[in-house]
Amino acid sequence: MISKSKLKYFASLNQKKFRQKEKKFIVEGLKSVTEGLNSKYSCDAILYTKYFAETNPDVIKSIFFFKAEKFEIKNPEFLKISDTKTPQGIAAVFQYPLHKNYPKQSDSSIVYLDNINDPGNLGTIIRTCDWFGVNTLLLSKECAEFTNPKVVRSSAGSIFHIEIHTDVSAENLGEMKNKDYKIFCSDLAGENIFKIKFPEKLVVVFSNEAHGPSKEILEIADKKITIPKTGNAESLNVAIASGIILAQLTQKL
Repeated sequence: MISKSKLKYFASLNQKKFRQKEKKFIVEGLKSVTEGLNSKYSCDAILYTKYFAETNPDVIKSIFFFKAEKFEIKNPEFLKISDTKTPQGIAAVFQYPLHKNYPKQSDSSIVYLDNINDPGNLGTIIRTCDWFGVNTLLLSKECAEFTNPKVVRSSAGSIFHIEIHTDVSAENLGEMKNKDYKIFCSDLAGENIFKIKFPEKLVVVFSNEAHGPSKEILEIADKKITIPKTGNAESLNVAIASGIILAQLTQKL
């Protein structure tokens, strides 16, 4: 049985100010919960409904190997902590990660996001980075919060596979040049990605599709790159563009 105060506390983690204050966030759905439990993230609590327990006995059996608190709660109680209209009936509370400094020695390619404030796009880019083996993701201060429930859902569990560093400034990024990294910025006015040579150590910057790269990023970029356009669309969604560019980068390495 769960107390009203504890339920209220877990529900508060759906709000940004409480997540940032407590350094914790809530994750919903079997896929995301499982990915989180099997990651390096520390789990404080696992919550599930009676129906979920009855229909997923093997899952319930497996979670009891984890040290986190476990709570079987009623459907109306679960709806109070849920951010979705049709929840699966399982959620977990994780602590914010304590990632070390970047870049790691193994990082040949890093992605930097410049003012990507749409949660769906951010989550999809995280998932895309995970697919193409990018292990470190840097977010500018203006980016959406990566523990936002919509970002977590869009990432399909990939937030638990990548080191995500927040509040990384253009100045911080520029310092990576001292470690032999080149900075390639995605921009409509850039060079054709299918005709350029990618360096061994690279930071690829993806920016807000409405406003383009920030002035600070353009000042430190070694090269601007783009996906050549053959149709009539004004622009390409940044999440889709990231997939195309990272696929080309992977092919070139």
